Amino acid sequence: MVEHTINATQAVVTLDVPLPGIIWGWMITLNMWAKSVGTGVILVGAFLLYRHKRDAMPNLRWVMPLISFVFLNIFLLFTLTDLHQPYRMINIFLHPNWTSAITVGAWMASLFTGLVTLLMLIGGLDAFPDLGRHLGVAKTLRQKSALYERIFPFVVLLAIPVTLYTAIIMAESSARELWQTPAEVMQMMWAALLAGAAALTFVSRSWSQESRKDLMMVLATATFFSFMMYMGEYFFSFKSAEAEATLAYVHSGGAYSTEFWFAMALGFVAPFFLALSTMKSDNVTLMRFAALLALVGLYLAKDVWLKIPQMLPLS
Repeated sequence: MVEHTINATQAVVTLDVPLPGIIWGWMITLNMWAKSVGTGVILVGAFLLYRHKRDAMPNLRWVMPLISFVFLNIFLLFTLTDLHQPYRMINIFLHPNWTSAITVGAWMASLFTGLVTLLMLIGGLDAFPDLGRHLGVAKTLRQKSALYERIFPFVVLLAIPVTLYTAIIMAESSARELWQTPAEVMQMMWAALLAGAAALTFVSRSWSQESRKDLMMVLATATFFSFMMYMGEYFFSFKSAEAEATLAYVHSGGAYSTEFWFAMALGFVAPFFLALSTMKSDNVTLMRFAALLALVGLYLAKDVWLKIPQMLPLS
């Protein structure tokens, strides 16, 4: 807010006024949710490839990077859309500041997306050799199929910091006591595993029963620990008066209480029990239902956790 100007020196005196309302809204929620899916399918896919032979999951090598590619580009699209001047993103690459979490995260996310794109092309043309022959590159890519195995470990390694760096950015937000680095890091890691397992569930019909069982084990584990993280914050957040005042928005009668508990029940509790039951029954329909609930509930949980710290006046 401009208080007054000095014509002789062209100086402008301003007063710091807190921004009213929610600045990071649904667009940032979708950003983080899509990033969880894009990185999570790589992490969960790596676990499954370690545990089982490729024949047990015939489509995993190409569908895993495909899903990751789609959701990573959703993540990058909404990151750029949220910027007031998206062209300034170019400066991150032309004039990088390596002490900034945003700069480091942007470089890692860009490299990660590029490598995932390469995996998608190699895996897709391996899975559809007729397409490769039609394009005249089948022989070349077959000769370089070993490149997939050499690149994949680096992709898995990059998936970890790419899914976690947003936690550092949130923790750096001044006067947002609820966003603490250790808790946010663990929440985002469990969110990635949850989202990855849920997304891969929709393409697992042709997989072996044992591989689907491991998929449900990951989903059950991720939903359980995600729920415990939120409950720990909900009941035992005594870090500061500000954190307690922030959580009042989800406590009984709070403005976001209904959405919060709906997210907990829909995204974590119900999928946990459904995943446990399908580990024995191998019911693909129930698996997909559990995965759908987990993805919807995760979005709602992220939405609440992003918005409520912004509801507290900082002045």
